[in-house]
Order: sequence, then structure tokens, then C-alpha cells
Amino acid sequence: MKKYSIHRQAASFRVDYEKDLNPEQYTAVLHDTGPALVLAGAGTGKTRVVTYRVARLAESGVLPENILLLTFTNKAAREMMRRAEQLIGRNIAGLYGGTFHHIANLLLRQHYRLAGYRQGFSILDREDARELFEACIAEVYKKDSVLPRGAVLAEINSLAKNTEEDLSGVVTLRFPHFADAVDAICRIAALYEKKKIDLNLMDFDDLLVQWKRVFEENENIREYYSLKFKYILVDEYQDTNRLQADIIDLTARGHGNLMAVGDDAQSIYSFRGADFENILRFPKRYPEAGVYKLTTNYRSTPEILTLANRIIGHNKNQFTKELHAVRQSGDRPGLVGLRDVFEEAEYVASMVTDMNSDGKAFDEISVLYRSHYQSMQVQMEFQRRGIPFEIRSGLKFFEQAHIKDILSFLRIIVNPHDEISWKRILKLTRGVGNITAARIWEVLGKSDAPLDALAGVSRLVPRKASEGFNRFLELIGSLRDERYLSSPSAAIDYALHHGYEDHLYTTYPNAEMRIEDIEQMTRFALRYDSLETFLSDLALQGVAEAEAEAAESPEGRVVLSTVHQAKGLEWGTVFIIGMNDGRFPSAKSLRTDDEEEERRLFYVAATRAKEELFLCYPVSAEDWHSLGLLRPSRFLRELPPDSFEEITVEDV
Repeated sequence: MKKYSIHRQAASFRVDYEKDLNPEQYTAVLHDTGPALVLAGAGTGKTRVVTYRVARLAESGVLPENILLLTFTNKAAREMMRRAEQLIGRNIAGLYGGTFHHIANLLLRQHYRLAGYRQGFSILDREDARELFEACIAEVYKKDSVLPRGAVLAEINSLAKNTEEDLSGVVTLRFPHFADAVDAICRIAALYEKKKIDLNLMDFDDLLVQWKRVFEENENIREYYSLKFKYILVDEYQDTNRLQADIIDLTARGHGNLMAVGDDAQSIYSFRGADFENILRFPKRYPEAGVYKLTTNYRSTPEILTLANRIIGHNKNQFTKELHAVRQSGDRPGLVGLRDVFEEAEYVASMVTDMNSDGKAFDEISVLYRSHYQSMQVQMEFQRRGIPFEIRSGLKFFEQAHIKDILSFLRIIVNPHDEISWKRILKLTRGVGNITAARIWEVLGKSDAPLDALAGVSRLVPRKASEGFNRFLELIGSLRDERYLSSPSAAIDYALHHGYEDHLYTTYPNAEMRIEDIEQMTRFALRYDSLETFLSDLALQGVAEAEAEAAESPEGRVVLSTVHQAKGLEWGTVFIIGMNDGRFPSAKSLRTDDEEEERRLFYVAATRAKEELFLCYPVSAEDWHSLGLLRPSRFLRELPPDSFEEITVEDV
């Protein structure tokens, strides 16, 4: 393995690296040649290390075109390059920097024939891929079938490629709802792959698959790029999937000058295909690698870091490290037990109001949660009190398509003349589009009793949609039962489990998250004994939300976010809500033995806080047919009592 020597021109360095960096950062940046793993703990200056490493290489005489910088957004690469240029005072425009897909596209434009493509191939975006899958479904199956739709098939296919797993295995393990349709899914996927070649198309995943293929099948090409990219830096290495790790290893094979920067304790994206083993096994794949640990944290107080260290200390599969604080001491994190999710929302809202009155801007406060559905009560309570907020984890709760769908079923029961709701739910039947829905409404709209007239419109439905439409008729017929008029919670639950759940699985890759949202709405609806009152209150809530959106707050907005969406961000005060077994950690993770990743997720959440951290858990839970107790999260129970200050809420 050929070695290169750097750091030879110390007298000519413009940057005073030793002065600008702390000792841990300085040692990592000055790594000479060969492989290196930089374990950058939360808030320890990971981006600074990558930027200064690029600057150091350039100042050491390495040509920019001999550096490959792989990041997870093109924006991150551009920002690092811009800052490196500012440091050294000259242009490094020849540097190859960007996402794996960006670099793959540049390479494959030069070597398209080796990948089996013609010049000028087009790249499918996610929507294009979905539409091509839909075309393949229509070609293989001429009648209505209970199969995943294009978006779900695209997600299955993407996971199989990025994890380098067999397609049938991905279906069985990650999409068990379609275990009986594995053969059909494989046939459709095979047709999809053939059509792409015929039409000279690649999807995003093909860019990586073909990059690896070209390097594996053409040693001379691989050697050329290994010589060209003499120094490789990979940011957020803990988030790479198996395919990306293979590409990196192939590219670095000729010299081994690979610096992987990341934090195993913040590996939280396995659901996207990220492989935790990539960073964990790096020293085994590269036995000569230098391992550098960044543990000096510039973000959080010592008390918050003590809690964070104790959280992650319970994981067995990790590189052991402890974060150390630079900031002055503060309050211990607060542990708050609440009666239920409603009191939890009231507590958070009261605290936010008090903090703002004491001078803390709203945008310095965040409410984090494991799953998006957990934000519903907080959204409602913030809206009631006029607290400005923004949702980083998706749309506001009642703006989501699946919530609107369920509410539309209920609205036509209360108001059978609601044209908008009718057309929305009619189109949920596979094979019923805008034209058919309009024809059906033309009949229903002329009737004094649209619900009674529904049975007579089956003749307007295409034959391929007849089976699904019959199920739709049964659902509407059942929802007309008097008991649902006095129990909106039971009505929602019935609609979900008698047809709509299957629609979610076939239509959306994240069906389980959407089901969680709807189940949360059933719990919220328990407060109502009238379907009409329930729907009216939600409509008024929507109007109030729109008015609040229009009014800008000079102090910004409180951020509501899942922990996944909050990674890389920070706030002065952080509330983590829903800290219960089955919620955080999630019920699914407990079934699939993913407890360590869930604990890493808790660690990420805790390390978002700079000054104040509150851990909240309700003690009781309700659904439409039962009342039960919730256990505090096992992640809380395993912490020593001196990790936090228990807060008793007498009356919110």
C-alpha cells in the first residue's frame, strides 16, 4: 500500500492549527497518512475537525483534485470547502466534495458504458421512480390486487439495494404485511429494473450500485480513482449503509488514506438502511487505523453531560468515551411524572410560558419526542394558549393526509352533503379516480339522503375497483350505526381497522407511523361523547392555527420535533416527552431487539440541550376501550437517582 507524506512544510502554514484547535481536535487534524477513525462526540466540533483537516491537506501541498470529501448533504460539503478556503486564503475549487450520489453521478457520466448504459442517461427522482413502479404494476396485474403501490415498492427496492440484502428478505423482515405477495413483488421489481435499462434511466440507488459495480469489475478504473483521490474524508460515517461502506473501501484500497468521522453513539438511522456495524468494525477492517476521540463538549452543562454519559454507558456495543463540559455548572435535568398526556402537555405549555415571561425567547426552546403522534396534545395546548410553535417532524397533526382521510369518513356521517369529504374518501378505493368520484357525487349530490343513495352507484365503478368499492360500502354502512354518533373514538378505531389500515400499508412506506397518529387521535377523541361536537372543535382548531400562522412572533417559535429530525441541532431548553416503555423506547424496537439504538436516540435527544433539560412521562394511558398504567421508560429506571431532580407537579 503506497504511503504519502504530509505536514512537511510547517514553516509555510498560514493557519495556526495548535492555537485554533483543542488538543483532541489538533491530534486528529494532524493525522499523517493511512486510515483514521475520528469518534466525535456530540457538541465536540466534528465539522471543525473535517474543515481543518481539508485545510491542512491543502496547506501541506496536496492538490485539491486529490481530495475526496463525502458528506450527507451537498450544502455541508460546500460550507466546509468555503470555510477551508477562508482559513488558507486560496481557492480549492478542484476538490471533489458532495454526497455519495453527487460524486457517483460525476463518475458515471464518464463511464456509463461500463455500467451498461448509454450516453445521457436520465436520473429518476423519488416521484419518477414511484410512477415507473405504478406502470410496472399495471403491466403485470390487470385487475385490482392487494399489492403495495409504487411508493412502497420503491422503498422496498431502495432498502434492498442499500443494505445489499435479498429483496424477499427485506419484504419479510421490514414489510411483513406483504409476506404473502413476495413473488409478485419480485416480478414487478424485475420488470422495473429492465425498464430502466431499456429507457436509459437510473434511480438514486442505481448511482451507488453502478459506482460499486464499475469499480469491482474494472480494476484499472478503480486504480485510477484510487490514485486520483489520494485522501478521502467521510463525514457522518455512522450513517453510512453497507453499499456506501463498500464503495469507500474500494476507492481507498490503493492507499488507505481514509479518514472516517462520526459518532457511534449517534447512529440512529437503521430504518433508512444505515449500518451501525460500519463504524463499529472500522478498526477491524483497518487494523492500522489511528483512532481519535473528541470528548470536549462545548454545548451542554456538566449536569446534562453527566446524564448523557450515564445513558449511553448502558450500551454494550460501542466505543467507550465520556463527554466533558466546557460550560459552567447548571441545574440537574428535571424528571417529571404527569398524570396523563393531557397534563403533560399542560405542564410543558405552562413552563414555556413562564420561561418566556422570564426572558427566554421561544426559539430557544424545543419539545422532542420519539414519534410524531406524541406531539398532538402539545400542539393543541400550545394553540389554546397562543404559544407560537413550528413542527419540524412533518405537517401539523390535523394537516396530514391520513388524518384528513379518517375525518372525512366521519364528516359524511354527520353531514352527508359534504362534497369535498365524499370525493376524498371515494378516491381511496383503488381504481376510483377523479372522474369516477365526480360521477358518483353527481348522483349522491342530487339525493336528499346521499347515504341511502350510495348503494345504487356501484354501476358507476370500474370492474377492477368493484371488490374494493364493496368493502367501502360495508364500512360506510357500519359507521352509520347510532353508537358511533356518541363515540367518535370508537368510530375512528372502526374506520382504521376495517379497510383504511390496508390502504395505509399499500400506499405509504411509513404506514406504521401513520397508524400511530390515528390511534393517538382515538385517545384524544375519548374526551368527546358527540361526533358532531368533536368535528366542530377540530374545524375551529384549524381556523385558529391558520390565524396563528399569520401572526409572526418577534421571539420566534418553539420547535416541536422528533429526535431523528433534531439531530445536529441545539436549544437552550429541551423537553423530552413521552418517556415511557412502548413509546420511548418504541414498542416496535422492543419487539425487534433494537433497544441499543433506542438508547442512542435518547442520548441524542439529551445532548441537544445546552442549559436545561426536562424528562417527562405520563403515568396513565387510555384508548377507546380500556384504561391502563404506563411504566416510566426503562432508560429512566436504569439511571442513578442523582442524575436528575425529581419534580412534583401539584396543579398545572
